[in-house]
Amino acid sequence: MSKTETVILKPDTNGIAQAALVLGRGGLAAFPTETVYGLGADARNDTAVAGIYAAKGRPSFNPLIVHLADVAAVHSYCEMNDVADRLAAAFWPGALTLVLPLRADAGISKLVTAGLSTLAVRVPDHALAQSLLAAFDGPVAAPSANPSGRISPTTAAHVIAGLSGEIDAIVDGGTCTVGVESTIVDCSGAEPVILRAGGIPAEALEACLGMPLATPSDPATPTSPGQLLSHYAPQGSVRLNARHFDRHETGLGFGAVDASLNLSPSGDLVEAAANLFAMLHQLDAMGATAIAVSPIPDRGLGRAINDRLKRAAAPRD
Repeated sequence: MSKTETVILKPDTNGIAQAALVLGRGGLAAFPTETVYGLGADARNDTAVAGIYAAKGRPSFNPLIVHLADVAAVHSYCEMNDVADRLAAAFWPGALTLVLPLRADAGISKLVTAGLSTLAVRVPDHALAQSLLAAFDGPVAAPSANPSGRISPTTAAHVIAGLSGEIDAIVDGGTCTVGVESTIVDCSGAEPVILRAGGIPAEALEACLGMPLATPSDPATPTSPGQLLSHYAPQGSVRLNARHFDRHETGLGFGAVDASLNLSPSGDLVEAAANLFAMLHQLDAMGATAIAVSPIPDRGLGRAINDRLKRAAAPRD
């Protein structure tokens, strides 16, 4: 049953003010970031955060990312070491999430952390997101604004299609520029660990630190968002690394291939990342039941694209 009528807000001062009021009274408001649209709630309010899980149908053991206005705000909730400081200085605001030790007095809902002693935090590089964080003046838990396991939204229309009637408001800020979620690095241990490929390539992070990033030892147990095996899934089945498309398949191409949709005819990974979720939504709208995807180079943003495609193709319960 629908909770409320979902209001579409304009990307102006009044729209931001209304969205901040929604968050302040414990409601849910979707808003754009440079990566994807987030589904925001007051990260200190148990009831509001529970509303995120309810609206998304999200497993309660999967933590949420908290969006904050700047590094000073992050220090209010988390402990930052030298590695975290260096990454924050280089890539915030931007498409990087850091998993950090949570301060004892942080006041963050345990539903946000899934009971862990760490918090995933990000400073977004988007004018509307920054305006909303300033207007609300508090931590905003904001996973992607889509039903859990489904394709992430890069336009307000995607949010409406998945969550209309389940959330209070959507700030329509146009199309997200990066188009894939943030890269997640765990800085809470002895060495930095990359938990999710995303909008900032691992190579750039490693160059900044002058050291390689480790990989998680047990990816089956989520310690941050986006680690579930089956995720980002369209309605149809997905076949990866397709050198040709069978007659019954709808092709999702990359490079100089003849396909129903093409992530980037020129083979540009930045363009492909920006188009990925929008084209998966288009495949759903086309009624594609079997999707074949061209090989994507596994470098730079290609790692993030392949990560999302691998999860989209994973067996579903």
